[in-house]
Amino acid sequence: MAFYLKNKTITLSGLLLFTLFSCTNKEESKEAAVPKKVHYEMYQASEMANFMNAMYAYNMQLKNEIVAGETPSLLPLDLLTLHSAEMTKGKQRHENWEHFATTFITSQEAVIDTVLQTNLKQRYNTAITNCISCHKTVCTGPIPKIKKLLIP
Repeated sequence: MAFYLKNKTITLSGLLLFTLFSCTNKEESKEAAVPKKVHYEMYQASEMANFMNAMYAYNMQLKNEIVAGETPSLLPLDLLTLHSAEMTKGKQRHENWEHFATTFITSQEAVIDTVLQTNLKQRYNTAITNCISCHKTVCTGPIPKIKKLLIP
């Protein structure tokens, strides 16, 4: 009987220690399992980026009209916004940029000019080529996307 009592005492002691240590581990693991809140910053496009996207959409529409044989006559965008739109952070207007912007405005207005004798497709492609030239030198941008606007 002494063996049974001694064995029972050891078993109860072991069970008690196991219970105590397993409870504290569970509490610690619950604290460690609390997920941390991650704060994401949503990208906010600048005025210039929004304007560039609008110009892309307009020129895609122009391309489709020209390919369909229609002659565009409206310019729904205020191209002078190029000179006043807020630039993307880290970008600035400088002399080269101003030159490209002015050249682009002139070539874009030439696309809708019905008096010019130059081929419409050629005038349109010149305007798009001006976009590509600017994005190659001043503000490296989505050149492959812009090239899709060219009419072969």
